[in-house]
Amino acid sequence: MTSDPSRPALSAEALALHNSLLTLDSHIDIPWPDRDDAFLDTPDRFVDFPKMKRGHLSAGCFVAYIAQGTVDAEGHKAAQAQTLAMLEAISRMQGTRNGISARVCPTVDEIEAAYREDVLAVVPGVENGYGMGDDIGMLAKFRALGARYVTLTHNGHNALADSGQPSRRLGDPEARHGGLSALGRETIAEMNRLGMLVDVSHTARATMLQAVEVSSVPVVATHACVKALCDHPRNLDDVQLDALKASGGLIQITAIGGFLRSRAELAGRKATVADYMDHLDYVVKRLGPEYVGISSDFDGGGQLDGWENAAASPALTAELMRRGYDRSEIQAFWGGNFRRLLREAEAAAATGA
Repeated sequence: MTSDPSRPALSAEALALHNSLLTLDSHIDIPWPDRDDAFLDTPDRFVDFPKMKRGHLSAGCFVAYIAQGTVDAEGHKAAQAQTLAMLEAISRMQGTRNGISARVCPTVDEIEAAYREDVLAVVPGVENGYGMGDDIGMLAKFRALGARYVTLTHNGHNALADSGQPSRRLGDPEARHGGLSALGRETIAEMNRLGMLVDVSHTARATMLQAVEVSSVPVVATHACVKALCDHPRNLDDVQLDALKASGGLIQITAIGGFLRSRAELAGRKATVADYMDHLDYVVKRLGPEYVGISSDFDGGGQLDGWENAAASPALTAELMRRGYDRSEIQAFWGGNFRRLLREAEAAAATGA
């Protein structure tokens, strides 16, 4: 945790509560090319297993992030190969080294079993549907490597859907598909069949609202913030938030300063844990505590003053306590709500719903 003497020490009560919870961060990037250093306390990583242990972060969704490239056969082939290679690297982030045990956990039962055994849970995901190219069969390969969600887009339109941030570098128009493409709709149906969550972070507004309607399982924004508090194209507006609630979906607030406060509001400072919790508060007041959770986007741009890395995670629990949330609500934010959605996806896959 932070050693900054200008900050008050965390109370024993906050630490005890935090350390009693199964805590899950729903979006963490991995370094690439793979460095095989997750078991080491690495200065340039915001999340590694020693930092998770110090911050009592029980589980993390580690993602194979693929930057948007050209939407053609060559681009798709490269993206598919890299996505599989990254998922294979994530699948190697397990075992016991340096006194720490970790395990890849592709189901909620496995996440909860790992927690009971004091083993860190690694939950794979894929960021950017570009990683499947235009081959829907890639999804089964992702799932076989443990992936529990796919973020439909990143920064730039792909074959599945429109992004909330078109790529000028790639010559994107404002919209390419008007939301989801026909392939995107088929992709969501296949993800439902496989038990993978549909992640609407990064998507265009039309894409997100259509995904809510198309998916038979509630969708999730694994790393997003609230547009009413910060007018950024990556954030969800009130209509989108209401659609999430109506469908049983979920937004996981993320620790990207530019999504939490405008540049003018930040005025050169870092966003803080308090800035972060203002977004969580907003969702709770509008939707209720069942529809919001915690993510960092550590090692993908996320970092706050007060939550600099995974080791400082108890600071979030302390701020939630300060704002009057009780144990059951704090547990829900720290992964309880996300696990509920994962279970819904598993149940739908098992029944073929």
